[in-house]
Amino acid sequence: MSRAGKYPIEIKNGVTVDITDTAVIVKGPKGEVKVPLNTKNATLVDIKQENNSIVVTPKDAEEKTCRAMWGTMARNIKAAVKGVTEGYSKSMYMNGVGYKASVKGNIFTLIVGFSHDVVMEIPAGLTVTIGETPTEFTISGIDKNLLGQFADKIHKIRKVDPYKAKGIFYKDEYIRRKEGKKK
Repeated sequence: MSRAGKYPIEIKNGVTVDITDTAVIVKGPKGEVKVPLNTKNATLVDIKQENNSIVVTPKDAEEKTCRAMWGTMARNIKAAVKGVTEGYSKSMYMNGVGYKASVKGNIFTLIVGFSHDVVMEIPAGLTVTIGETPTEFTISGIDKNLLGQFADKIHKIRKVDPYKAKGIFYKDEYIRRKEGKKK
């Protein structure tokens, strides 16, 4: 049984939920998030709105894929409800000589030790703000999946070097340092 799926998802004040055949559309004070239901997901779980909550149930509780999709869909809908009310953010920083970030409009530019600047377009629905120093920045938005994918894309541009601790880090990331060669 899914521990995540068996609890009903509470709909907060100011949030409306529309359940269609192709998506669950969650609208709130910060915007709108669509949780897609492809044909496979729609045949594995039932999604119903009861009173002030959403209940996700598997169509066949004995089948493993139904139980897996039960918890996944429940968590995706819960993340959408939280996103339109509170929003999500990820803080990141860079460590290295000459590393810095800048934002102009929807263009995010990173200088991370390559022979060229890394220029990225910020996806619609996300915002990037530079912190106190040009090596710190925060990505924020209402779609948890989109935010995580964009942050991971940035993180992979310059992976962390465990010897010199250079690269792009998440604020809460722990890097296990390695000792260099001994004489």
